[in-house]
Amino acid sequence: MTEDKPLHICTPLLESVPLSKKAGFKVYIKCDNLQPTASFKIRGIGNMCQKALKKGGNHIISSSGGNAGYAAAYAAKQLGIPATIVIPGSTPEFVADNMRDVKAHVIRHGKVWDHANTYALELAKEKEGSIVIHPFDHPDIWEGHATVIKEIKDQVPQKPDAVITCVGGGGLLCGVIEGLQSVGWMDVPVIAMETKGADSYNQAVNAGKLVTLPDITSLAKSLGALTVTEKTLEYYKQHPIHSVVLEDKDATQACINFLDDHRMLVELACGAVLAAIYEDVIPKLQKEGKLKDNIESAVVIVCGGASMTLQALLDYKKTVGIE
Repeated sequence: MTEDKPLHICTPLLESVPLSKKAGFKVYIKCDNLQPTASFKIRGIGNMCQKALKKGGNHIISSSGGNAGYAAAYAAKQLGIPATIVIPGSTPEFVADNMRDVKAHVIRHGKVWDHANTYALELAKEKEGSIVIHPFDHPDIWEGHATVIKEIKDQVPQKPDAVITCVGGGGLLCGVIEGLQSVGWMDVPVIAMETKGADSYNQAVNAGKLVTLPDITSLAKSLGALTVTEKTLEYYKQHPIHSVVLEDKDATQACINFLDDHRMLVELACGAVLAAIYEDVIPKLQKEGKLKDNIESAVVIVCGGASMTLQALLDYKKTVGIE
């Protein structure tokens, strides 16, 4: 793999008949669950790794609740350099095994991502040539994630009336806004979805400043950053962004519905995005005057996730009380 060729692929954009029927307008799904690492993360992390390698880095160190770490491990293998990934205790063992399968050294530390990240930074100080890969808070990551919008611009038949995404730490949201600005879609609103208990962005928006959650209580652990990147608040003042929080039950039901509708298994973080359609979030925003009445189309970024199995989904279903 050359240092210049992107590590991500251009994923399909499909018009979803089931979601369009549910919404009452055309819904396009951007299938980043089909990335080599099963999530959008390889876009930004791959870009950051390639840039750091050119500057002389020789060992990737990353912290992650799963998807970012897997992307960093995959990038390291493609670029021919070693990787050390620090993961929190909440990460499923099979996800850690996926990282080991691409030759990464995996260390468990702490309960949540923030604890793992602190330890990863300590390790980086001990290793000369370390490339510290933050899961979401770096301009190179946002630049990489912006490619998802640039692809959508080339794939969609008309400018969408909304783009729907999720917010964990805010890396994807920053990339989406950068992408919208770069293609001249500054007027396209973004619906930023979270689950209750992992809603650090919504709380920050409401407070007008960064808010640190005491803990991540949502089942959607991939959304589990205690504090979002400050850049997301800057973009909130520059771009039409509508922050929405739903329950874990809504995200779980959306994953089940999407599996039935499209035969694709995605994480609860992605379920939160899909729930914007399944739980009629857009009509509610229209009623509040936040979105225009005559919506013709929307794009849902199916961010994917490597941390979901059928058994895990069935367990979540039982936990949230879905019959």
